[in-house]
Amino acid sequence: MKALIPVFPLKGMLRNYLLCAMFGSISVPQLYAQETPVDSLKLIHLNEVVVISEGKQLDHQKQRKPLSTLDEFLESSRSISMVKRGAYAWEPTMNDMASERLAVTIDGMQIFGACTDKMDPITSYVDVSNLSEAQIGSGQQGAVFGNTIGGGINLKLEKSNFRPTGWNGSLETAFESNNSMRVFGGELNYSDEKFYLNTDAIYRKADNYSAGGNREVKFSQFEKYNFSVNSGYKLAANKSISATLIYDEANDVGYPALTMDVSLARAVIGSLSFNQDTLFGNFSNWESKVYYNKIKHTMDDTKRPDVPIHMDMPGWSETAGFYTQANFNKVKHHFFFKWDGFYNKSYAEMTMYPANSNEPLMFMLTWPDVRTKDVGFYAEDHIPFEKASVKLSTRLAYHSNTVADDFGLNSLKIFYPEMEETNTRFLKSFSAQYHKMLNDFHFNGGLSYGERAPSVSEGYGFYLFNSFDNHDYIGDPNLNTESSAEANISVTYKKPTFEITASANYFHVFNYIIGVVDNSLSTMTIGADGVKIYTNLDYAKLFNVSLSGRYTISNAFKFTGQVSYHRGVDDEGENLPLISPISYRSAIDFYKNQYSALLSVEGAGEQTNYNPAYGETKTAAYATLSASFGKRFFINENDLFVKTGIENILDTNYSSYTDWNNIPRMGRNFYLTISYSIN
Repeated sequence: MKALIPVFPLKGMLRNYLLCAMFGSISVPQLYAQETPVDSLKLIHLNEVVVISEGKQLDHQKQRKPLSTLDEFLESSRSISMVKRGAYAWEPTMNDMASERLAVTIDGMQIFGACTDKMDPITSYVDVSNLSEAQIGSGQQGAVFGNTIGGGINLKLEKSNFRPTGWNGSLETAFESNNSMRVFGGELNYSDEKFYLNTDAIYRKADNYSAGGNREVKFSQFEKYNFSVNSGYKLAANKSISATLIYDEANDVGYPALTMDVSLARAVIGSLSFNQDTLFGNFSNWESKVYYNKIKHTMDDTKRPDVPIHMDMPGWSETAGFYTQANFNKVKHHFFFKWDGFYNKSYAEMTMYPANSNEPLMFMLTWPDVRTKDVGFYAEDHIPFEKASVKLSTRLAYHSNTVADDFGLNSLKIFYPEMEETNTRFLKSFSAQYHKMLNDFHFNGGLSYGERAPSVSEGYGFYLFNSFDNHDYIGDPNLNTESSAEANISVTYKKPTFEITASANYFHVFNYIIGVVDNSLSTMTIGADGVKIYTNLDYAKLFNVSLSGRYTISNAFKFTGQVSYHRGVDDEGENLPLISPISYRSAIDFYKNQYSALLSVEGAGEQTNYNPAYGETKTAAYATLSASFGKRFFINENDLFVKTGIENILDTNYSSYTDWNNIPRMGRNFYLTISYSIN
């Protein structure tokens, strides 16, 4: 039996190991992005709500592409961009900040990926079949979901909620030509005034896709299953309990932008809730939830050619948590209180198998069994005035990390001999938002401050290979807390047939966490250019501005458009990575007599503000054109939806700033979706 030899990297001596490439680092629902109503009596809770399903009546005609992946749905939002490492499991970003600076939850539940290379963002463990909407809050307006700098995303599950609809269900299927993606799904629901049960399942399988010019992008295939059940029972007129279970599994997932693929990504997510509509005094809408989720993720290189040393790189993430929240209304104050907490275990390892079977295996921990505890309290107050309102909010949290594995702790002590087993932080955020309505104008502005703790990789990652800049990364458990001061403003001019919004925000991020080269260290990965240590910069500055609008041409035609500009620099004026160049999108929608059609264009300018030190190269300007056509039929009181479309009509070969290692995006793609709903 082969011995497992621990790899203890020492300064100036690692080159002798010659170790190979490691990684560093919805029934399908309706979706359209809409502004949260700006009412004179309440300040907006969230900057955007992406509606995915409106109950059991699913109007596919208003969708550009029914049965698309959740990644594609989220990318249609005006607030979110997606970092792509392949055709599956894109990573959401907001305000040009990636997932470690965001709070991403599923129905209020904290969930953490199990991959050191962010190949399994939280959004990859649900599907459109589970969800009713995505609630998006920019900056500290997302702090209701957790500690954040850039914002928060909550993927809200679809539930019948005691609507007296009886039995209903649907069957769906779809096919896409470019990668031969096959989709099959269905749901069966029952609901009355005392009880509801929602069940759904969806299956997706895709082959490699082709970029513009019919160039195959190898290792871009994937297969995914998702099953969910949620149910509720009314204990009394104003009291109910509910439970949710989600099982999600992806197999044979290719990542063409990386050096490894994924053989398994599996999540089990469960929760139990208690709800009470009215409480004592002026308290109402009390909801309490306990939840548990477990994720296993296995990176795989067995299907890649010319692998110097085969590696197994499994990771596990396990989270248990709770929250309880309620409203409190008194005179002109509308309070919302939330107490939440979670306990997470993150563990990842790597075993290397030398080509010579007589040589011993080599083993190391890349996440050393990090235990994270977080308990927080969030409160907000809406104060209405005459055609104006103010929202004040705060989050206070206790956050601690503990390295539970002695082997991993001793490995990190090579770099940090004085490090403690446990690191404790107190995190704070404050926000003030103001809204004023003046005739047809709506003015919104705010100031906020927020803090977040380093991620597990930033604090405790051990030789994580980042293929984007070709460096190994090592965490620093002594990093300072990252914080941000934010200012935002928007002006909306709104008429029944016309609306235009100009908005801007600015983030001054103190102790900005990013990898910085340490020339005293040798690489662990064969071919890597060097080693970076996660470090606090003095500050970084991010600025975002956008102009969006809609125009109702007639009862049947509507035009929408958006253009945005982004800028990000560090404390020395150097460009930050993954900052969007000027980008735009526009569309003309048609809907009449159960017929629908859409013609859209989206694109971006040349990326001039890039930084080669982070592995970036200039991306060229591009524009793509897409179209769709659909029809709704009525068959014996049931509904049949048929929609067909074509994406990237001109078969443009392009990549954007969010495409990891500039992997090209999908070329011309025809799709057909069919959904039959039984009412």
